[in-house]
Amino acid sequence: MKKKIGVYVCHCGGNISDYVDVERVRAAVEKEDGVFLAKTTMFACADSNQKEMVNDIKEMNLDGVVVASCSPKLHLLTFRAVSERAGLNKYNYVHANIREQVSWAHSDDKEGATQKAIKIVEAAIAKVRHAESLDPIKVKATNAVAVIGAGVAGMRAAIELAEAGSEVFLIEREFFVGGRVSQWDNLFVSEESGKELITRLYDEVMKHKHVTLLTGAEVVENSGSVGNFEVKVKITPRHFKLQCNPGELDKAIEVCPVEIPDEFNFNITKRKAIYHNYPSEYPQLPAIDMKNCTRCGECEKVCTAVDFSQKTEYRNIKVGSILLATGFDPYEPKKGEFGYGEIDNVVTLPQFKRIVHYSKDKLMYNGKEVKHIAYIYCVGSRQVDGENKYCSRYCCTATIHAAIDVKKKFKNVHNYHFNRGIRTYGKQEVLYDESSRLGDIYLQSFEHDPPIVEKVGNETIVKIKDILTKDQELDVAADIVVLVTGMTPRKDNSIGNLLKVPKGRDKFFNEIHMKLRPVETVIDGVTIAGASQGPKNIMESMNSALSAATKSFSLVASGELALEPTIAEVNEDTCEWCGKCDEACPYSAFEKIEKNGKFIAKVNPAICKGCGMCLPVCPANSLNLIGFTDEDVEDMIDALLPNT
Repeated sequence: MKKKIGVYVCHCGGNISDYVDVERVRAAVEKEDGVFLAKTTMFACADSNQKEMVNDIKEMNLDGVVVASCSPKLHLLTFRAVSERAGLNKYNYVHANIREQVSWAHSDDKEGATQKAIKIVEAAIAKVRHAESLDPIKVKATNAVAVIGAGVAGMRAAIELAEAGSEVFLIEREFFVGGRVSQWDNLFVSEESGKELITRLYDEVMKHKHVTLLTGAEVVENSGSVGNFEVKVKITPRHFKLQCNPGELDKAIEVCPVEIPDEFNFNITKRKAIYHNYPSEYPQLPAIDMKNCTRCGECEKVCTAVDFSQKTEYRNIKVGSILLATGFDPYEPKKGEFGYGEIDNVVTLPQFKRIVHYSKDKLMYNGKEVKHIAYIYCVGSRQVDGENKYCSRYCCTATIHAAIDVKKKFKNVHNYHFNRGIRTYGKQEVLYDESSRLGDIYLQSFEHDPPIVEKVGNETIVKIKDILTKDQELDVAADIVVLVTGMTPRKDNSIGNLLKVPKGRDKFFNEIHMKLRPVETVIDGVTIAGASQGPKNIMESMNSALSAATKSFSLVASGELALEPTIAEVNEDTCEWCGKCDEACPYSAFEKIEKNGKFIAKVNPAICKGCGMCLPVCPANSLNLIGFTDEDVEDMIDALLPNT
């Protein structure tokens, strides 16, 4: 039992003290058993207070510390570090949250908030009385990282990791790298084409001896834990030999009888079962789509590089960390949504950009010249009735940039922007200004009163009640209607389920904390980057990739990891394997072993997160949580109970 506990109650600059009488809290807890020192402080996290805490611990030989302040998500590690600098084991520190759990939750009841704060601090003191000095669990780490997804974020992360000295396995499910960016022409604001950007990144990737690129590859199995993941990769053959004569390839594509919608062009064109999307696509070796290939053999007759004898391969890879950069899917409008799928000249923004790409002297669609273009914003984003409540961030800028490009490339084109408020943030605002100066017309509606798209005779009419002209009803006859679709999570994101990476309410991968731990997941060793964790433009995706690469490298670089010792432990004398702990564990941290003539449960310390889900289901009470024993928790409960 601790005899010299130091307690610090934080004002948090008024965030706490405006609603909680911190002096009453200090006065109440200083009488608790074991409390040697009790203070209030304006900002507990300030450098000056941290230095004062270090001096207090050293000079007074404090054997336990409690700080009552904000969320432990923000400053648990801060005060653990303070304890260590003072020579105190960091697990003799306990954090009490009286901001989020008290002052912010009960801002309308200062007396009640003060009483609750006293109880929470008393419970923390009860916890620290029993706190033991613990040592982190040390595990060896493999200095290698698996980067899943070879779009701009994945390739940027792979380059950074390779330059830092890690072995990198860049795993791409498609046969070609580049992701969504490879489908775009000019990019805002650089005016560089997507193909040029992908070419630069690909060239950098391939010059690194530490990067192994696997295309047509998918992770199908995963085992192990941070520092020592073992992933099984399924590699689908391209059915082409490494050397391929361009002339023979052209003939092979020509004679292939199979034509299917080309997903690279968002199904506005068709491709053959043997394909290569564009000359600068990487790797430059073509591929055969075996799902649609009829094995007619026509391509083999004219191209010696075709090789149908290639088989699916499986490769086992050992890595210390996994970085997910799996990207996004454009929102697919429902049939009838703003006329999509029912009116033939209603397309999505990705489709429109490919239409512009293939148009030469005139902007053409369905054999007709396009002069009047209606853009309907926020289709699949900021939905009133749908699931996608979020803003996709890039759509406004992408649309305005496309509209400017169209106007510069083709003559006498008129752009009409049906929006719910333009969000060209930061430096991108110059595009909005340029669009306005070029004569684009902006019409705005409320979210509950969106534009209406109708077919009237041979014309497609877009109607809006325009709030910028005091709710005047306006009609536009459009040659093409462009639905500005937002970003959605990948429809097929099996890797997330395989790794058990949690998702947020928006269904994108979820980080631990958007500011403090923006690329980490609750699965130790698994980081996320790019649009896999939410809508981002290219620059934001690149930045998150660099952050994720840095975090992944920090985990594996030293060859050894220090993990939290707060894990489950098994009482081998009373345990008799029933499997209930294994069923309850969300991380698969238990295994069945034989010891002393009976089967018992064993905890993998590198996988266990100390969540405690297993404890209440054990019928023999053979499980304990280090740092949160039954005695610890019972004393905390007693402290929280009303005084009798």
